[in-house]
Amino acid sequence: MVKGLTKRQLQILDLIHTSIDENGMPPTRLEIANNLGFKSLNAAEDHLKALEKKEFIKLVPNVSRGIKVLKKTNNKNVGLPIVGQVAAGQPILAIEHVENHILIDPFLFEKKADYLLRVKGESMLNSGIRDGDLLVVHATKVVRNNQIVVARLDDEVTVKRFKKAGSKIYLIPENDNFDRIEVNSKYGEFIIEGLGIGILRLDI
Repeated sequence: MVKGLTKRQLQILDLIHTSIDENGMPPTRLEIANNLGFKSLNAAEDHLKALEKKEFIKLVPNVSRGIKVLKKTNNKNVGLPIVGQVAAGQPILAIEHVENHILIDPFLFEKKADYLLRVKGESMLNSGIRDGDLLVVHATKVVRNNQIVVARLDDEVTVKRFKKAGSKIYLIPENDNFDRIEVNSKYGEFIIEGLGIGILRLDI
């Protein structure tokens, strides 16, 4: 962990870096709160002020995205969060979902790795993804046909292959013992949480 930063401050700083890298701008307080599961914007603001006091960022008053990065942390020394069971309605990276961190360079993969998701079940077995494996995930909402994605269907987070045919969307397993899922109106919520970009297996 970066010296002088709490686990939560480190998560916020990493989110700021990711937002700037991918969107060209820092996140709003609301985006920080939503991504990390804060119940109020004040919680996000308190952590931002702590980061400013430690001279990692500078806050610009009365500006929605008024966050300037003063120190760039070295992600190689921070590690990627391992996300286990995801509670219903909670953001993937809510602190209670993070089991641990693994020291690994997030830029080893084709796209930047943002977190590791512990796979539950054997539905993607034919793609070489086994129960207990760590799926390396790039956080994004933009995916293409036949890519392996992390998707949220109502209260469940699942790993499947994404398929869009006309106006229909399917989540396809890679195991004949499982049925494909057609995303339709019976699901109240469908969100793409990220793209699978690699696998880590710690028992070999």
